[in-house]
Amino acid sequence: MQYITHYDSPLGGILLAADEKGLTGLWFDGEKYYPKGLSPEHREGSLPVLEETKRWLDIYFNGREPDFMPALHMTGSAFQMSVWDILRKIPYGKTTTYGAIAQEIAARRGLSQMSAQAVGGAVGHNEISILVPCHRVVGSGGSLTGYAGGVDKKAALLRLEGVDMTAFSIPTKGTAIQSWWGATEA
Repeated sequence: MQYITHYDSPLGGILLAADEKGLTGLWFDGEKYYPKGLSPEHREGSLPVLEETKRWLDIYFNGREPDFMPALHMTGSAFQMSVWDILRKIPYGKTTTYGAIAQEIAARRGLSQMSAQAVGGAVGHNEISILVPCHRVVGSGGSLTGYAGGVDKKAALLRLEGVDMTAFSIPTKGTAIQSWWGATEA
């Protein structure tokens, strides 16, 4: 059984979901895949992991790196899980690129190369935003693209972590982009 609760962040509402094994989802209200992976049989309620996640978010949104991680219960393909494992290792206040993750996956699998677009697909389907920091992945040219919660939130999260934003650009067109005003572009 999944239980849900809501969290009011400085960037807008967040839906949290968890089961007895751990946190299963964290989505900004209205994001692209909201709330993919949520069981139809979910119910409003509380579990210790949901309260722990709220405490983690309180620390994070106060501009500090939390020194603990709530239990996570992620489900996905082997490829997605390997990408999400790499995401979890990106340090607070740092970024990497889709291409760098693709190179790491290729090396782990003994391949000469891996598609950065395939990595982007896995990153984009991460169900546990912020705690599994997909916002720390940027395009190779410094584009802040590919965040289901919206590029404005991605930029805000990076700023909160103290990332120097001068090397990054905001894309103006794309299929998964939300403008600074929240309108989805096609």
